[in-house]
Amino acid sequence: QLLLVESGGGLVQAGDSLRLSCAASGRTFSRHYMGWFRQAPGKSRAIVAAITPPGRNTYYEDSTKGRFTISRDNAKNTVYLQMHSLKPEDTAVYYCAAKSSYHGDYVNPSWVYDYWGQGTQVTVSS
Repeated sequence: QLLLVESGGGLVQAGDSLRLSCAASGRTFSRHYMGWFRQAPGKSRAIVAAITPPGRNTYYEDSTKGRFTISRDNAKNTVYLQMHSLKPEDTAVYYCAAKSSYHGDYVNPSWVYDYWGQGTQVTVSS
């Protein structure tokens, strides 16, 4: 079982950068795929980025490609989301999530994830 705690959210201006962190407690972090999702008001929760257990492969939602980078440090049980060139439309609550390898590299839908953090608010002003 994993307990996930996000940090690093805040209020920034358009064009700024922000790095989110998600610390996991539990001995199986390195065996889980990790994902970052976001949910804006009135919208459903959607994938932002995901990373395989060893960290060799990543996935990005189209609107974040080239601006966001997901990474992980398995020795620290932590996954990161580095965000650059932030836009007002990036405003949302950001969640980290963990899933087992049961569904393999199928990382998009939220239902394949077993564990969720409480979320951290990111607000980008124009």
